Amino acid sequence: MEGAMLAAAALRLAGERPLLLDLTTTADDQDHVVALFRWNGCWGAISKTNHAVLRYREPVYRTIRELAMSYFHEYFLQSNGEKTLRSFAGPVNLVRFDRKGWMTSEDEVWYVPEYLCEIRHTAIVSRAQIARLRPADEVERRLGGIVEWKDGQRIVS
Repeated sequence: MEGAMLAAAALRLAGERPLLLDLTTTADDQDHVVALFRWNGCWGAISKTNHAVLRYREPVYRTIRELAMSYFHEYFLQSNGEKTLRSFAGPVNLVRFDRKGWMTSEDEVWYVPEYLCEIRHTAIVSRAQIARLRPADEVERRLGGIVEWKDGQRIVS
């Protein structure tokens, strides 16, 4: 959340709208929020995560759904490969929180993630599709285990 808000603030300072996209998962995984931007009519995204594959999306997606779907195969549990991405909401324009000072407040800004939890989300997959999802295989799970930070230490190669 913090990385997406920082990216949205930076994009705003660069003349873009401060937009967020909320990606929600099953209860046993972690939701993810990305900052959105548009270039030449196409959507891209910026975020901060410990996992390499969720960080950035080039601005090549024609719709928000298309962009959200680009994250689908990277969302799985390491333990069993279960695919977990379920819905998305956005774009949410953070200008709506300007009066509360979301960019400059020294106080907590929990009202932003709370709002993201409250708004209507669009399902990515149906129950029938969920029942037929193939788990990520062993190679995909090994790749998904590559992280930048492990136990508080940065991994340097």
